[in-house]
Amino acid sequence: MSWSDADFVSWFRSSAPYINAHRNKVFVISVGGEAVADAGFAHLVHDLALLNSLGVRVVLVAGARPQIDARLEARGVTARYHDGLRITDDPALECVKEAAGTVRVEIEALLSMGVANSPMAGFRIHVASGNYVTARPVGVRDGVDFLHTGQVRRVDVDALQERLAAGSICLLGPLGYSPTGEVFNLAAEEVALAVARALRAEKLIYVGEDEPPSNADGQLIRELDLHQAIGLLHQWREQQVAEERLRLLDGAVRACQAGVRRAHLLSRRLDGGLLLELFTRDGVGTLVAGDPFETVRRATVEDVGGILELIEPLERDGILVRRSREALEMAIEEFIVIERDGMVIASAALSVHADDSMGELACFAIHTDYRSGGRGDRLLRHAEREARRHGVTRLFVLTTQTAHWFQERGFEPATLEDLPMQRQALYNLKRNSRVFIKRLA
Repeated sequence: MSWSDADFVSWFRSSAPYINAHRNKVFVISVGGEAVADAGFAHLVHDLALLNSLGVRVVLVAGARPQIDARLEARGVTARYHDGLRITDDPALECVKEAAGTVRVEIEALLSMGVANSPMAGFRIHVASGNYVTARPVGVRDGVDFLHTGQVRRVDVDALQERLAAGSICLLGPLGYSPTGEVFNLAAEEVALAVARALRAEKLIYVGEDEPPSNADGQLIRELDLHQAIGLLHQWREQQVAEERLRLLDGAVRACQAGVRRAHLLSRRLDGGLLLELFTRDGVGTLVAGDPFETVRRATVEDVGGILELIEPLERDGILVRRSREALEMAIEEFIVIERDGMVIASAALSVHADDSMGELACFAIHTDYRSGGRGDRLLRHAEREARRHGVTRLFVLTTQTAHWFQERGFEPATLEDLPMQRQALYNLKRNSRVFIKRLA
């Protein structure tokens, strides 16, 4: 694909807010051993180096499951699992140590290359590995002794924060240590979850083998609030979907429940997927949001620029009446917006005529990229609630091109004489707008 200068400028401008928003934030990124063994893993590591250069505080947790299994097979030892969890006997623990050590060294070597194919190639990136995770044994479950398989007991938050503040990438593996010097095999996904919770990370990102969740039509589910994610998790358990998909979605849910703002589910198979997820508005994975990803709220003065950008194309096409910045600032308290990840993607203004118990719905606009998903209905419902709160019994709208949409939602044709006298006086005969009124129950 060939990009023009205009394409590049547009892309760079759109990514700049994310560059600023991510700076100095802690991202915990979990990758499986399958990704580490893939020939394209170097690209992912270089993307992590790029994040580090942009001021993101990166904790990378790398698994080693296939590497461990390969070593067991080479020794003629059968890998044993129960309920998806490895049973780590003495031979298996030796393989775990070897595999984790090899994975760590390979990643450190790749990070030593800096940001490949850029002016930062060869730039020295410090990698911090160590005994940051204290673990304890899983013990006996369902009558099965898991031996050297462990679970996270504590994370050395102070030490990790110190290394991150110094600009290092912190690299952790599937190992934990006890105060008595024992070594335990841990699930990398659980280490990532525990570290994200302990650090109160901004994001927990699972880069997995499978594609992110999709809906019944096979379309990517781009975001889930916590309630929706829990519902999908229950559905998957009933359907007995693949173990990894369950683990990662469960980890995302538990992370958000524990205070991590957002968790992401990505496929490792898309080159550059991590950057696309973090620096584009809609991403390429599934976002599980601990806080609402899209919110409907009252507008503030800080939203004026976003509203102007939203309505300008509609004003240019004559769909909306042109408003100056000054006029918008003076009337900003009348506006309702839908905000998506810091961007105003929809707006409406509610002007109340108290003497007539009527309200006008104006400046109803939705960004062209987001005119699906019922956002117009959400905005209308919110405006109607606000209108009722102000004692409005009839809501009217003047429109030139969207009459059918409003009629489908209970607005009925009316005449200019049905409007409050004050609004009749301001009617623009040249626009010849049609009048519709809806009675609010």
